[in-house]
Amino acid sequence: MRQKSELSLTEILTHFGENPEQYFGAVVPPIAQTSNFRFKSMTHLRKVLADESQNPIYTRGCNPTVHILRKKMAALEKAEDALVFSSGSSAIAAGVLSQIKSGDHIICVQKPYGWTSKLLGKTLPALGVETTFVDGSQVENFAQALRPNSKLIYLESPNSWTFEVQDLPALAQLAKKHQLTTIVDNSCATPLSQNPIAMGIDMVVHSASKYLSGHSDVVGGVLCSTHSRIKEIFYGPFMTLGGIISPHDAWLILRGLRTLELRYHRSCDNAEKVVAFLESHPQIEKVLYTHSPRFSQYELAKSQIQRGGGLFSVILKSNNLAVIEKFCESLTQFQMAVSWGGYESLHFPACAFHNRGGSSPGALPLNMIRFYVGIENPETLIADLAVNLTQCFS
Repeated sequence: MRQKSELSLTEILTHFGENPEQYFGAVVPPIAQTSNFRFKSMTHLRKVLADESQNPIYTRGCNPTVHILRKKMAALEKAEDALVFSSGSSAIAAGVLSQIKSGDHIICVQKPYGWTSKLLGKTLPALGVETTFVDGSQVENFAQALRPNSKLIYLESPNSWTFEVQDLPALAQLAKKHQLTTIVDNSCATPLSQNPIAMGIDMVVHSASKYLSGHSDVVGGVLCSTHSRIKEIFYGPFMTLGGIISPHDAWLILRGLRTLELRYHRSCDNAEKVVAFLESHPQIEKVLYTHSPRFSQYELAKSQIQRGGGLFSVILKSNNLAVIEKFCESLTQFQMAVSWGGYESLHFPACAFHNRGGSSPGALPLNMIRFYVGIENPETLIADLAVNLTQCFS
């Protein structure tokens, strides 16, 4: 059998980690929908108890269906091992908690995912862990934030609203120099376009609810790293807090991975056409898309990320809340919803946060809308935007 490093991307997505001979020759791996596993001898039981992270004993630890997904995700991220969680937030929390203790300090990019921000900015300070949020566009900002008790650098490259990119190789080098651990949320780029571990990053996390599953019907998270780190996390926050994914949800993600390559590139192709249209539209002030030449970090993004994905934000020229709301409610081909990465096109207006009476995450402007372009006909999507931009803003 060839090593995973010799396999093509398509082979990893489809057949790697599977063994049909173990399950009656089934083309699709079955769902091991069981909580418990039996053993015929004390010798066998003792053997598997020696490493519950790799052997099915109880599904809270290791499950055959989930284990296939672990192997695929590790191979996709060029990592040694991976763990799968009940959500992306659970994967993020496990990765962070495994590296810090009371009295430690974290450096994090500004404007991270909302629940990452709450973990680092609200939950951990109560446990004696401080976080400094910095502008991630310059490596020097991280260097200046270093303290003697700094233990972790947390990154999102790009993030999923304003799409800031960080220089991952340079930050990995900085972290190693000062003996810090690095974690990157790679949900936006996906392992198809970016492999942070190959750039020197220690851990990679994903919301598997997005591109990986790709059908808007499952919530999950993934954490990839070395065998030693994964084993440490398995016997630490993973087993202790129990944020596991169900076998059925893991199977749904396995199903999604089989078409990830096709879906992702179709989404990229469509997004490029929609972005080109919007950048030339008189009612659009700015489009934030990593792979547009107009993006402020375009050269850095191209050097690290192969394609721009289907996600971008626009800033409208109008600040009229009523008009913005009318535009969002008038779109027929872009559903108003959170999340992204599925087959359907979506939009998420930042003004939705303003209705709560407070500011939006990271003070997002009232006239910003995040779009996700799915796999529909791009001409139909553009026509929907064109009609409603004209009718609502003219």
